[in-house]
Amino acid sequence: MKYLVHPIYPYMICGVDEAGKGAVLGPLVVGVVGCEAEEALPDGVRDSKALTPRRREVLYTEITASFPWQTVVVEAAEIDRLRQEMTMNDLVARAHARAVMRLGGAGRAYLDACDVNEERYRSKVAALIGGDCEVVARHHGDALFPVVSAASIVAKVTRDRALEDLRAEFGAVGSGYPSDRVTIAYLKDYIAGHGTAPAFARTSWETVSRLFDRRRQTSLGDF
Repeated sequence: MKYLVHPIYPYMICGVDEAGKGAVLGPLVVGVVGCEAEEALPDGVRDSKALTPRRREVLYTEITASFPWQTVVVEAAEIDRLRQEMTMNDLVARAHARAVMRLGGAGRAYLDACDVNEERYRSKVAALIGGDCEVVARHHGDALFPVVSAASIVAKVTRDRALEDLRAEFGAVGSGYPSDRVTIAYLKDYIAGHGTAPAFARTSWETVSRLFDRRRQTSLGDF
C-alpha cells in the first residue's frame, strides 16, 4: 500500500536523519520518511550503519516505493557559506526542519538529535517547523525509532550515490570522511597539484586548513 502525502493525514508520523555531517568531501544529506504506523515499515529496517550496502539499497527501494519521503541535500559550498553565519548543529537543525516541511502532513516528527541537549535541539527544530507538528528529538534516534532508521537509510544511500558520482568523475576520493586515508591522500594530492581544494570539499573544515598549512610549510622549506 502506498501512503500519500497530504494534509488530511495529520496523524502521520515521520522520521528524520542525516548522512555526511562530519564529512570533509561531498554533501550533507537529510532524509525524511513518513508512515501511518512504524509497524508498516519494511522488515529489517534499522540504523543504516548496521546494514550492509547491499541491504541498504534493497530497503531504500522498498521504502521509497511505498512511503512518502524526501531528501534535503546541502552541498559543500553551501555548508561553507552557512558556517559563516551559524554552527554546524544549527545548519543541520535547519535542514531537518526543511525536510519535515517538504514532506508535509506529519503530526509528529522523530529526529536524531544533533545536540548534546536533546530538548534544546527539539525546541529549535520545532520553532523552525512551526504549526502543529509535535517534535521528538533523541540521541541515537536511528536506533530507537524505526521511522528514523528508515530516514537514515534514505539519507545514507542518497549520499553514497553522490560519492559514487564523484568517484566516477574524479577518481579515488574515498568515503569523504577525515578518518579515511584515501580521502586525505586525495585531498593532499589535489591541493599540492592545484593550489586549491576541489569544489566538493568543505574548505571551512580544519582538515582542509591543516593540509594548506602543510603545503605552505613545505613550500617555504624549498627556499
